[in-house]
Amino acid sequence: MEIGPARVGTQRVYLKSTSKNSINVAGKQGGEPSVSPGSSLIHYIVYAGYMENNTAIAALSALAQGTRLDVFRLLVQHEPDGVAAGDIARQLNVPQNTMSAHLGILARAGLVRFERHSRSIVYRADLDGLRALTLFLVKDCCAGSPELCAPLLAELTPCC
Repeated sequence: MEIGPARVGTQRVYLKSTSKNSINVAGKQGGEPSVSPGSSLIHYIVYAGYMENNTAIAALSALAQGTRLDVFRLLVQHEPDGVAAGDIARQLNVPQNTMSAHLGILARAGLVRFERHSRSIVYRADLDGLRALTLFLVKDCCAGSPELCAPLLAELTPCC
């Protein structure tokens, strides 16, 4: 799947997904470094320190639906252990096939990760994705006046 051009710092790169779980980043020079399997585009963005509007829009769009927002909040509450897909569906009273679709959307948006444990799939909130999204939203906060951002930072600090 072609993801398209992007800019990492001052370097222009081209992102393409070679499979469901990997992203190759082709720069102007050198070979093709790649993001490790199981990583998402958000992981690469966190590593590079860069996020585009479209990536933020995808993450916000995923959270703009009630069930998906409930799922994400549930997974954040159960960090770092995660919750099995079937348990998420039962706790939120959502059919398993519908829950699977919601979890897929959240995973593609870089907000959840999953691991197979025997016969079940355990989902966890991707805190790196959440951090990247939060930083994107407040990056240019308050026109560089830290005293204006102090209440926001004070509100965020106790929860972590």
